[in-house]
Amino acid sequence: MNKTLQAILLIAAALINPGVARCDPSEAEQMPIRELEKQQQDAWNRHDAKAYANLFGEDGDCVNVVGWWWKGRAEIEKKLTAAYAFVFRESVLTITDIDVKFPSPEMAIAHVRWTMVGARTPEALPKPQQGIQTQLLQKQKGKWLIIAFQNTNALPEMPFPQGPPTSAPQPSLTP
Repeated sequence: MNKTLQAILLIAAALINPGVARCDPSEAEQMPIRELEKQQQDAWNRHDAKAYANLFGEDGDCVNVVGWWWKGRAEIEKKLTAAYAFVFRESVLTITDIDVKFPSPEMAIAHVRWTMVGARTPEALPKPQQGIQTQLLQKQKGKWLIIAFQNTNALPEMPFPQGPPTSAPQPSLTP
């Protein structure tokens, strides 16, 4: 079974049966994951594509906020090198919250909230830009590495609409 499919199955198992993920990992268990997230922030802010890509397993996957799927550490480094040349050249990433669960001793799921300023992104996105990453991490040779990464832009949460917009025309029920 390839590692991407394995990662998807582990995430699905944890979502379907929350008891699979240990809900209260100790601070000591979380510390290496939190350090990796600090390294992510630091590598990003140095605009160091190689250091950032090295946080991933050799065949790790990265799906960025616009849905581009980069496969493997080499492709992640190549794409980030291009992104840092202009779009993210002046960007500053701040990790604001990290939640970690351990479906097994060698696997971790991290939800990572972040904000970013200085990116040359569409004007329609609120500033500062913010989002959440879902990461599947695996301990390889005693070191935690990201093997699957999904990044999503986030808007501030608001109540769901309670009906159709008032300016929308109402459908006619008579012929």
